Amino acid sequence: MSASSSARRQDYSHTIHRYYSSHRTELYASIPRTCLPIVYHSDYNITFMGLEKLHPFDAGKWGKVIHFLKEEQFITDGNIVEALEATEEDLLVVHTKRYLNRLKWSVVVATITEIPPLLFLPNFLVQRKVLKPLRTQTGGTIMAGKLAVERGWAINVGGGFHHCSSDRGGGFCAYADITLAIKFLFERVEGISRATIIDLDAHQGNGHERDFLDDRRVFIMDMYNCHIYPGDGYAKRAIKRKVELDWGTEDSEYLQKVELHSEGSLNESRPDIIVYNAGTDILDGDPLGGLSISPQVLLPTVYEIILAYPIINGIVKRDEIVFRAARRRDIPILMVTSGGYQKKTARIIADSILNLHQQGLIGAEGVEGEGSSPLVTSMMLRSGSAGPTFTAV
Repeated sequence: MSASSSARRQDYSHTIHRYYSSHRTELYASIPRTCLPIVYHSDYNITFMGLEKLHPFDAGKWGKVIHFLKEEQFITDGNIVEALEATEEDLLVVHTKRYLNRLKWSVVVATITEIPPLLFLPNFLVQRKVLKPLRTQTGGTIMAGKLAVERGWAINVGGGFHHCSSDRGGGFCAYADITLAIKFLFERVEGISRATIIDLDAHQGNGHERDFLDDRRVFIMDMYNCHIYPGDGYAKRAIKRKVELDWGTEDSEYLQKVELHSEGSLNESRPDIIVYNAGTDILDGDPLGGLSISPQVLLPTVYEIILAYPIINGIVKRDEIVFRAARRRDIPILMVTSGGYQKKTARIIADSILNLHQQGLIGAEGVEGEGSSPLVTSMMLRSGSAGPTFTAV
């Protein structure tokens, strides 16, 4: 990595706490260098009397991703960042008071989450069992935005609620975490004045599009199945690079378009931060996505010694393309996991994160020491790391 980019990272670290908004927040608290910039909390997972099973979304997939990453010894409980719940003050950076008050009505939450029986439950239960997990994931995205600037990359294992805007929710999205992460960065981090959203969920990201409709600081690339929800023509006006896909789009066409338009978007926008919405509902067989993208071939275990990686297709390759484009330009990238409506998506997300690490696109910068997993420690020993650095690609 160049000396100038290293200096810029240090400048960001020093100016990250120069607040320009009035409220105090715990979400930008300092994170130990012994932690990987992977954000998660067990509160992400939604379980309540089986009601979560009434929506095709796997409401426990986030915990499964963490389980798989622990199995591969990439992470431990001691070296990931524990997400904090976004407070009402945090949410008011973007959301209207009127909208947040509407969430105190169970019928409104039932409509947003598409789980009709919620309307019969007292709101205090809905708040605790449904909205608190979503607020915690939202806090995780905001935290990951700061971490991405400090470390060069960050992944919130949850989040990606791209159908929610400042004054309305929908499609299982109750809080506008992508908008919030960007607004927090604009207001609180000196040197962050332009953002690019690369939205590769199968659905149009109409929430952040409505929020940034007239904001020239934010460049939006959105690639989605044009025949499915939400079909928001008004929000489409905010998309600077719109890529509409047909039913059943397969790997070859899809990956070519991902590479072409990701590269083009970053060349055109030259952002200070990338927010990557990495939905896995593009997977073949997804009940809502309508596309036909493969997961990947099997990756080697962390203990296998190999000379070359196997050919990787579909979702894993897509994520690699986006991260490679970001790292080539030394632009910080924040990834959120968004939609994905099959039980196997958790395994695919975990495999993708492992592949990003194996490809040198995310690293173990600054995590040597107590709490580091065997994989992280061995990787650092092989690379001769002596301190906090950023992996150059």
